[in-house]
Amino acid sequence: MYPAVLEERLPAAWHRTDRDANNRIECDHGRLKARLRPMRGLKHARTARVVIAGHALVQNLRRGHYELAVEEPTNRRLAVAFEALILAI
Repeated sequence: MYPAVLEERLPAAWHRTDRDANNRIECDHGRLKARLRPMRGLKHARTARVVIAGHALVQNLRRGHYELAVEEPTNRRLAVAFEALILAI
């Protein structure tokens, strides 16, 4: 009944039913999905620990709890501290 109604209402419409007919549309955002898939969350406790430790480091640097870049203004502390850390490596 459905094809007959479609033919009656929309005689000029062509409905593609073959496999992969909409592949261009599906593949359009495939690269974006591939990049976002690994970022869906913290999968392991170790990655959560690393992210939390990194966040704590950044917050403590900004607040001046380390001897690193204490003389800098608050809005520049983080950038100067990271530059010093990179040079030390």
